[in-house]
Amino acid sequence: MVVGAVNVDHVVVTGRLPRAGETVVGPAMVRHGGGKGANAAVAAARFGAPVRLIGAVGTDDVAAGALAELAEAGVDVAFVERLPEVPTGAAVIVVDAAGENQIAVGAGANAHVDPDRVRASLRAALPSCGCVLVSTEIPEAAVAAAVEEATAAGVCCVLNPAPVVPVVADLLRHGPILTPNGGEAAELAPDLATLAARSGAPVVVTLGGDGVRYALPGRPPVEVAPHRTTVVDTTGAGDTFNGVLAARLAAGDPLDRAVRTANVAAALSVTAPGARAGGPTPAEVAAALVPARR
Repeated sequence: MVVGAVNVDHVVVTGRLPRAGETVVGPAMVRHGGGKGANAAVAAARFGAPVRLIGAVGTDDVAAGALAELAEAGVDVAFVERLPEVPTGAAVIVVDAAGENQIAVGAGANAHVDPDRVRASLRAALPSCGCVLVSTEIPEAAVAAAVEEATAAGVCCVLNPAPVVPVVADLLRHGPILTPNGGEAAELAPDLATLAARSGAPVVVTLGGDGVRYALPGRPPVEVAPHRTTVVDTTGAGDTFNGVLAARLAAGDPLDRAVRTANVAAALSVTAPGARAGGPTPAEVAAALVPARR
């Protein structure tokens, strides 16, 4: 189960990112599917996991296309609510020649994800669920509902605090696996060991081109080296990491194997434009992992 945002991404590729007050021009605007929840759900489905997504879209002209794209990718969208008179979430993204990006998001329907509906949906599905992945582009009450329901049921829960919102600090007591990036981890605690001690659960920090660092409470951090690829667009790399991590944990992989698999999947995902187009298959990740193990 994935609980999170569904967006439509409007992407412009330019030579460099704009400075404050500056206009930069690219050849065209391209539309892609987006939203942290939806991106992660697609990544998990592409990796072979049966996935249900909980979220919300509008009833505008892009909502049907967004849902159809998710369904075609193998994501069950039965729990995605369609809300009248509310726009589907949208992101405006500028990508530079090095693949780095700037992103602004209009929450739209994502700001109206109902915590009671989240609880009801999870209660219906948790008996057959191996992992619940939650991201924070939705209301804090909905985030809390998802984490509380999953952990109370004893189901593995991954919380991606992107962005870091106030409720995340309170939810650490429930012991979800936390997956911040480097900046988000620094917002939550002075160091990785402290953060793992506070949650009593593993913390996995994604570091982009520097790989991954993770720690279990009371143990020294483990460094996972980056998998080198040609960067085209880093949009959605973290979402791919989280989706594949959750898929492998649901399948029963130990944490170290799941992290290393997700690390390679995220690296491969940046080799194509858009948040989802570069998402790799299990065979592609397996082929990339073989030389890494040698």
